[in-house]
Amino acid sequence: MDLYEAMDARRSVRAFSKEDVPDSTIEKILTYGNLAPTAGNLQSRDFITVRKAETKAKLAEAAFGQDFVSQAPIVVVVCANSERAKPYQKRGEELYSIQDATAAIQNILLATHAEGYGACWVGAFSESQVSEILELPRTARPLALIPIGRPTEEPLHKKRMPTSHIIHKEKW
Repeated sequence: MDLYEAMDARRSVRAFSKEDVPDSTIEKILTYGNLAPTAGNLQSRDFITVRKAETKAKLAEAAFGQDFVSQAPIVVVVCANSERAKPYQKRGEELYSIQDATAAIQNILLATHAEGYGACWVGAFSESQVSEILELPRTARPLALIPIGRPTEEPLHKKRMPTSHIIHKEKW
């Protein structure tokens, strides 16, 4: 799949079939997630895969009742790992680890689409609840829940504002 085509065609999917997503496909998707840019090659991000129905239901509840999270065959939780970013001190722990994780999220979304699956970047959730559900260490901050599965819908292409409205030259 052409990269530009993938970026143009990818949509947030919130309806999934019950068809499983093979472990080999998830591993491939997460491998491409880990190829995202990373500060100092510290790779200060971690991925948790969740397939158990009970855990997915708890994650959906922590996501303020977004039930589609629990309906996907698998949910990937992307975490910033502040411990791994410590060489860059406070800025690494508070910013670079978040940047590393969010760059990985975009790669995961594109790789998921390239593999013929759908996904949605879910950022609305209680961090403390997700941390408790997944028994995350203090140094891991959950940044996204990404339900992945075979889409049963084709979301509409949402218009973006013209690029000329968001490009600033030299100054704001």
